[in-house]
Parts: sequence; structure tokens; C-alpha cells
Amino acid sequence: MLRYTLMRLGIFVGCFVVVWALVYSGVAPRGLGASNGMWMIMLALVVSAPISFVALRKERDRASERIAPRLDRSIDRVKSNLAANRSQEDDADDAARTPAPAGAPAEDTATGTAAGNAKAAGSGPDSEDVKASEGVKAS
Repeated sequence: MLRYTLMRLGIFVGCFVVVWALVYSGVAPRGLGASNGMWMIMLALVVSAPISFVALRKERDRASERIAPRLDRSIDRVKSNLAANRSQEDDADDAARTPAPAGAPAEDTATGTAAGNAKAAGSGPDSEDVKASEGVKAS
């Protein structure tokens, strides 16, 4: 992979030198104001990309053959991790959806406490205040 990268960089540098020579000889147009350097870089990229695509085809294929097995292993590992996470989520979802056994207080999912506590049952101090404000005597 390093070899392919260095070859691409070499082609780009060669194209940049050619573009630089063409711009300063007046054959290619100059950029406006201070953008001349950026213009030459962009022109060199546009020229070097198709040259690299054609000239480095064999080297690109060799690099992809070396990378493909590692990529396949990484993809398999990610897929197995996703499957494990999905099954964990399914198990948690199934446990949350199953009804509680008879006689056991249901668990409140928002607070993690039993739903049969004083506030939920309507016998806590807050419920007395509400009843008193409605004109009903709390007992």
C-alpha cells in the first residue's frame, strides 16, 4: 500500500512540475491574485488523477489483494458484534415485555421501583394534599 501511495505522490509531483512550468511560461493561465498556487495544485490533481488511474492499475490491484482479507475479517467481526448486541437488546426487550408473576408488584420502568409504593397507590402525603385541595377530607 505504501508503494502505491508513493507512486501516486510521484505522479502528482511530476504533474505539478509540468503545470508549474506551463503556468510560468504563459502556456497555461495564471490564477487570480494570490490563488496561483492553489490553481496549480488543483490543475495538477486534475491531470494526475486519470494518469494514476491508468498507469497504476496493476499496483492498485496488488494492494487491494493484500487489503481484502483484513477487510473481510474486520467486516465479519463487526457483523458478529452487531448480532451479539442485537440479541442482547432482544433479550432485554423480551424481559421488559413479559408480565410480572401474580402477587409480585410490577416494576416501574421510569424509576426502577415497585409501582405499589405510597405515591403510586394514592396513600402518600402528596395524595392527601391533592384530596384536601379538592375539598375531600383525607383519612
